[in-house]
Amino acid sequence: MPKYLVIVESPAKAKTIKKFLGNNYEVMASNGHVRDLPKSQLGFDAEHDFEPKYITIRGKGELLAKLRKEVKKADKVYLATDPDREGEAISWHLLKSLKLDETTANRITFNEITKNAVKSSIKHPRKINLNLVDAQQTRRMLDRMVGYRISPLLWAKVKRGLSAGRVQSVALRIICDREDEINAFIPEEYWNLDAKFRVEGEKKPLVAKLSQRDNQKITIRSEEELNEILKELEDGTYVISEVKKSSRQRKAPLPFTTSTLQQEAAKVLNYSTQKTMRLAQQLYEGVDVKGHGTIGLISYLRTDSVRVSEEADAAAKQFIYDNYGEKFVTTHDVNKASGKKIQDAHEAIRPTYVDLTPVIVKESLSRDQFRLYQLIWKRFIASRMQSAKYETQTAKIDGNGYRFTVAASHLIFDGFMTVYQSSDDEEENISSTLKKLEVNTELKLNELNESQHFTQPPPHYTEATLVKALEELGIGRPSTYAPTITTIIARRYVIKENKNLYVTELGEVVNKIMKTAFPSIVDVNFTVNLEALLDGVEDGAVNWKTVVSNFYPDLEDAVNQAEAQLEQVKIEDEKTDVICSECGRNMVIKYGPHGKFLACPGFPECRNTKPYLEKVGVACPKCGADVIVRKTKKGRRYFGCENNPECDFMSWQKPSNEKCPKCGGPLVEKGTKLVCMDEVCGFVKNKEA
Repeated sequence: MPKYLVIVESPAKAKTIKKFLGNNYEVMASNGHVRDLPKSQLGFDAEHDFEPKYITIRGKGELLAKLRKEVKKADKVYLATDPDREGEAISWHLLKSLKLDETTANRITFNEITKNAVKSSIKHPRKINLNLVDAQQTRRMLDRMVGYRISPLLWAKVKRGLSAGRVQSVALRIICDREDEINAFIPEEYWNLDAKFRVEGEKKPLVAKLSQRDNQKITIRSEEELNEILKELEDGTYVISEVKKSSRQRKAPLPFTTSTLQQEAAKVLNYSTQKTMRLAQQLYEGVDVKGHGTIGLISYLRTDSVRVSEEADAAAKQFIYDNYGEKFVTTHDVNKASGKKIQDAHEAIRPTYVDLTPVIVKESLSRDQFRLYQLIWKRFIASRMQSAKYETQTAKIDGNGYRFTVAASHLIFDGFMTVYQSSDDEEENISSTLKKLEVNTELKLNELNESQHFTQPPPHYTEATLVKALEELGIGRPSTYAPTITTIIARRYVIKENKNLYVTELGEVVNKIMKTAFPSIVDVNFTVNLEALLDGVEDGAVNWKTVVSNFYPDLEDAVNQAEAQLEQVKIEDEKTDVICSECGRNMVIKYGPHGKFLACPGFPECRNTKPYLEKVGVACPKCGADVIVRKTKKGRRYFGCENNPECDFMSWQKPSNEKCPKCGGPLVEKGTKLVCMDEVCGFVKNKEA
């Protein structure tokens, strides 16, 4: 009998595939990449056409020796790594390391790890797609250039161990820009006004919102303006001018892409992007399900396509027909392609077997795996169901030149919502009072209820909203979102507190240096254009050496210029007047993982350190002591009194020494303005130059 060797990346994937193939198949794992650019150097020769120098990754020698033995025994070798750029590159490196013949190498891919998909792929092998390999290699070299040329500069200027990355630096900038927006935001006062009307024959009053004055949308900006309106409304005659009944539909959601899965898992399950991808990888590679053996439960997890195969589409519709009824099955074509570049060779993320419901597999999965699988299964089934239908009713009530509006909706057909509901699917049922309204009916005003509000700043990014922003801007690809966010948190450029992402002092310093010295690297449009060029390499329309050779000289010039310009930024440690209690030297300010701290310059002979209490030159508004920069347990910066905990003054914005002329409270800095800490007071003035 002929012998066949199948090589995949992971042992879990190997174990799953082995069960689908006969005894004449040996399945082995490479454990990811086997070759890479050397860690100790840039890894390519800029003088000689940017040819990369690959070496065997340390620790992979023994594994490669085993693989070579099996290759000699095999009549045919199948390279079955993941169906994306990274997987294609791993297969190419295996081909080179194992000295396989490029013309006869059998590359196979499958979007799901099922018996049919694996066996079908073995019947249709292909050659390695060198365009995909070139695209991955180009990305790797661009990232290496940025990391290896800029990181040492950050080591010299700030502290060792920092890193700059092509995508991570842009992500950090996006978060910093949002932080600046929030810090500069000045709340504006506005008021809402609700009216309660009595409807004849009804016990419950009808509550409507003030919406217009003289047929123009109205926004009440102050209490004075509100009081004038209240006077004008007191003795009015109110008549129903319009009653409108209609229906609306809420479309079923599309199945998950990598980005939407990460966003929804963060919102609904509170999973980090890294955790979501780890669990999805486990579900894709294979889980031992009682009565079914080891099988892959979901399709490939790195995709930005919403397309699904005809077989999966038909299976889902049949499942819905059998379990919910014909009226729940969608009649629309949901395989719509978006206008942007998508990895359409992949399908959306979906269950591999729709009849394996979450209930059936629950006992075979961990709690976290089950919750993610349930989310994916429900979303996919919902995507093949009819829209939810609502009955809506609105009424407009006019009087004294003002208009009040009341609207409500009622779900009349669940559709996809039978299976899948998001947290914001609340509805306001149409009351019996609203149903009985008729045009020209006169209403009696019972009471007016006003409420004061203030406009809110843009929210801090969460992992979910950052992923959404990166995707919308076209920065990175599905495989890069999780590692990018993980890196900036691990480097302590950003901290995560109650789901929100906050920039640390260290992050601010690194972002400032990157914006000053390497504006193009942290420019969103530049990064997006690079992604488009990488897509061009993948399509075979752009030569990879053209991309690299155009990028490198500009980066080299920027690094040389930055080294000269940043000479003045900070090389010497800043001396302080704090004396080291152990050796008497003046202590210096250094950067650590948690920001600034005081250290003895006599290190390593003297290892004394102290917390750095940075005074901001402002007296505490409560007790008159110094205000200092403090940090939360996770590292988010705020301003507090040095007498804490005796004095509880704190502010997220830097306080000033000026008092509010309106209420006597402290003023804080917001961009170019000084603003009263008391939102209700609302005093604002320009900062003096």
